[in-house]
Amino acid sequence: MEIVENRALTAEIIGDKASLLDVRAKAVGGTKANIEVQLKNLGNMDKRSLFYWSRDYTLSLAGGDDYEKLPNVIAINIVNFEYLKTKGYHATFHLREDTERDYILTEALEIHFIDMVKFRRLGQKDIKNDSLQRWLTWLDKDSPDEVIKEAMSMDAAIQRANERMDFVSQDKEALHAYHMRQMALSDWTSGVNHAFKTGKAEGKVEIAREMKADGVSMSQIVKFTHLSEDEIVRL
Repeated sequence: MEIVENRALTAEIIGDKASLLDVRAKAVGGTKANIEVQLKNLGNMDKRSLFYWSRDYTLSLAGGDDYEKLPNVIAINIVNFEYLKTKGYHATFHLREDTERDYILTEALEIHFIDMVKFRRLGQKDIKNDSLQRWLTWLDKDSPDEVIKEAMSMDAAIQRANERMDFVSQDKEALHAYHMRQMALSDWTSGVNHAFKTGKAEGKVEIAREMKADGVSMSQIVKFTHLSEDEIVRL
């Protein structure tokens, strides 16, 4: 797929949804591609991907336009955690007929999940013959420098991407936006973890209170809730 237009995005606010999208590209023929990189599992990746896809798909049609003008949209999710229960590191989804699996309703929707954890587990990588593996080798921070250079030497597109990265890394505004995004992700994760821990503690207290009301022995309450006897007595 030859790219005719692309731009990196740091953060877009759509309504009250904070949507983090890394790259939006447009190929020859009009096909659009959204590429998102997720380092942490923030949950609902399937729905997030559909949200990004549907936004670009529906917003491509102006009022009164023919549906024929709607482009094909490809969503590509590169994740640094095991999200799907598939065996391979690369999974592709289309709108297929349930029983006749070879029949695709439309090429308008295509979603990819690329699992970097599974990719790293590959015993032998074939960067010479597999262009996707070349790209992932370049993207993977754990790849040895000599292997990255070898992958770049085989692919002019990767060389151009690397030059673009070097340019962006010298752009103070782009760097500031990148760091702001990283801070936002860290703050969000910390908030979720805090809420989980708080909710877990409150749940233990509620369980202990109900067990105590039902006349369950102190030793059993301690065993099941891991609260101290002093905490249980104060309930």
